[in-house]
Amino acid sequence: MIKSIQVTGVKYTPDERTRKYILRKIGRLDRFLPRHARKSVSAEIKLREINGSNGNKYEAEVLLRVPDKHLSAKDSTLNVMAAIDIVEAKLANQLRKYKENHVGHIGKTRAVLAKLKRSYARDSA
Repeated sequence: MIKSIQVTGVKYTPDERTRKYILRKIGRLDRFLPRHARKSVSAEIKLREINGSNGNKYEAEVLLRVPDKHLSAKDSTLNVMAAIDIVEAKLANQLRKYKENHVGHIGKTRAVLAKLKRSYARDSA
C-alpha cells in the first residue's frame, strides 16, 4: 500500500465511503512499482465538483510522485467513483512503462529463458 496519500476536495468534500474507496484503489498501485521505489512514493488526489448545464460532474486528478518522475492522470465523469477507476487504470499503464524503463530485466528474461528451455529440450531428446 502507498502510505502517503492526501485526498483534497475543491468545492466538494468527499464522504468517508468515498475516501476509503480512493485509499484502497490508489493505494494498490504500489504493486506496479519497482521494489526500490515503493517506500518513497506519495500520492496527491484532488477532487472537484463542476456544475454544468447537465448537472454535476466530478473531476479526479491524481499526482503520483515516484523517484525521478511525477506521474499524473485526470478524468471527469458524472460519478466520483467512476472517475477514480479511470484514473487508476491510466496510472497503472504509466507505472508499467516506468517499471520497464527503470528495471533492466523486465521483458528480456522471459525471452532468454524460453530460448534456453527450447535448446535444453532439443539436446535432451
